[in-house]
Amino acid sequence: MRTRLPRSPGRPRQPQPRAPPAQVFVRDNNIDQALRILKRKMQRQGVFERCGARFYEKLSEQAARRKSDAVRRVRKLARRHTIRDGLIVVKPKKRVADGARRPTQGAATTAPMISAAE
Repeated sequence: MRTRLPRSPGRPRQPQPRAPPAQVFVRDNNIDQALRILKRKMQRQGVFERCGARFYEKLSEQAARRKSDAVRRVRKLARRHTIRDGLIVVKPKKRVADGARRPTQGAATTAPMISAAE
């Protein structure tokens, strides 16, 4: 039976660096869009991975997951390079017309009130 050795008092445990909290602005009461943006930010910060790490993952499953993640990253990078070099033609994203621009982050927008009595 193994006995656990006490931590040396000379080396305090290093605190884990935390990412700044995700902040999302809701524009024009569009909660669906804000929720999508929040989920994307949380995905990039790895919040979902930490929540899912509560169960034991076998070493073979962990290696297979890491390998598939690496293959996915390499393929994505290769695709970006081929698009950049012009070997793959990608449809350009639709541009928003000048008159329909989104307001700036700090601007307060109020929609005109429409009543059914009019």
